Amino acid sequence: MLQVSQHQALLRLTFVIHGYVHPSGAALAGLDSLAFLRAMPMAISLNITDQVKAFFTEIGEVSYFAGRFFKEALKPPIEFKELLRQCYQMGNRSLVLVGVTGFILGLVLTLQTRPTLIEFGAVSWMPNMISISIVREMGPMITALICAGRIASGIGAELGSMRVTEQIDAMEVSGTNPFKYLVVTRILATTLMLPLLVIMGDAIALFGSALVENFKGSVSFQLYFNIVFDALEFGDLVPATIKSFFFGFAIGLVGCFKGYYSKKGTAGVGVAANTAVVFASMLLFFLDFMAVFISDIFYEL
Repeated sequence: MLQVSQHQALLRLTFVIHGYVHPSGAALAGLDSLAFLRAMPMAISLNITDQVKAFFTEIGEVSYFAGRFFKEALKPPIEFKELLRQCYQMGNRSLVLVGVTGFILGLVLTLQTRPTLIEFGAVSWMPNMISISIVREMGPMITALICAGRIASGIGAELGSMRVTEQIDAMEVSGTNPFKYLVVTRILATTLMLPLLVIMGDAIALFGSALVENFKGSVSFQLYFNIVFDALEFGDLVPATIKSFFFGFAIGLVGCFKGYYSKKGTAGVGVAANTAVVFASMLLFFLDFMAVFISDIFYEL
């Protein structure tokens, strides 16, 4: 709200300078739209400047929040009971969603790719291409985006509602460390659970692909998975597994940050849940790019 009011004040000041409105707020009579057109570029530039400043300010706040997480995570005691409960909430309750998504991913990817490979006479390479595509890139990324929509929004809404109802303030008054109990456990849970969800999603996606090949191309499951295991190498599994840990950390970090510092009021809960999904998805794409870029450097070496 403060940023919006500042922007409105700057916009009004710009219009006053160019003679479009009176300082009292009333529009000046007898002026055409030329003054308005002259004022608009400056107003737009001020808006862009405010957005850029707000973006980098939020990046700094998230970085400080991450540093505080590492500081609190290393301090005893560790809330094992709450950590296990969060692992169940974020891992076990996401199995069906990730499984269905992975199965459909394997089906669709194989059905879409098969006609092209048949056209070039390379249908025998189907298991190789599908397995490498899913394990290296599509499996971790799709699973992370699905979990960002479910987990990040859930964390943001949960912590946001606790902030609005002053439960977090009550924990501070009672002597409980709310950051350690609420934030650290959730970030650790997402960091630990997402790689397991990725592995399960990859396996189900490959099963869906094998099902299509068995039905369309009369390829047995044993032959399909023999080709898959021959195609996959250690260098395909390690980068995908490592970046899935970072994906889980990013999802938990953004969800906790948005919810923990949610604005007062019921509208703040919805904003926290919505912005958590958007920011987490953007961060996932950036982390994926960095992971692919670094992996490519090591492959060249």
